Amino acid sequence: MIFKITDPIFTDYPEALVGVVIARGIDNAGEAAHIDRFLREQEGRLLEGVPRGDLLEDSRISAWREAYRKFGAKPQKYHSSVESLVRRVINGQRIPNINKLVDIYNGVSLKYLVPAGGEDLDEIRGDVELTVAQEGEAAIRLIGERDERAPKRGEVIYKDAVGTICRRWNWREAERTKLTGDTRNALLVIEALKTEDRGLLEEAASEMADLIKVHCGGSARTGILDKATPAIQLD
Repeated sequence: MIFKITDPIFTDYPEALVGVVIARGIDNAGEAAHIDRFLREQEGRLLEGVPRGDLLEDSRISAWREAYRKFGAKPQKYHSSVESLVRRVINGQRIPNINKLVDIYNGVSLKYLVPAGGEDLDEIRGDVELTVAQEGEAAIRLIGERDERAPKRGEVIYKDAVGTICRRWNWREAERTKLTGDTRNALLVIEALKTEDRGLLEEAASEMADLIKVHCGGSARTGILDKATPAIQLD
């Protein structure tokens, strides 16, 4: 089983980077007070002396609007996952606790202002790809939705052998492979669009892996995918 970024992504986004954390043998059940504190600390830190407009125009956030625009998703309607988190915080909303892995990647996302997400590896079938949707992709049900819908041609998606597992790059994940309290093996990703953010992704992935090992047990290893190294082994 491998995870790879396909060539069409680099045609339109030549500097795209994906930080990867592969966690195995973990315990994602229950709660961890330290993880909740970490998440709340990032919410508070985000608001310290930073005007709302300046925060939303940070290049790490605004660059995703242009990416969404490029693959045909209106950024006024569809926000990247990191922009959605930031908007909730600056509007005075608390990021809800979901489970340990999700709380960890949400906290890391807020700290480093990068999109982050994850999938249950035991629900994945075949290889995972970050790619461009083609005509006739299978319809999927996203988290929080009742109906199944297919991604549009040209849309950036994550997919496995069954179908799409995340639509509009990092907008919303599929119900089928979502992280739950029963997750024992997971693939987590952190994303950036500029080569200059590589060090930031490396630091974010390392912190995420450390938090997982301390609070979920098991093992966690990291990697960075780019045009020169577009694939990583997952098993």
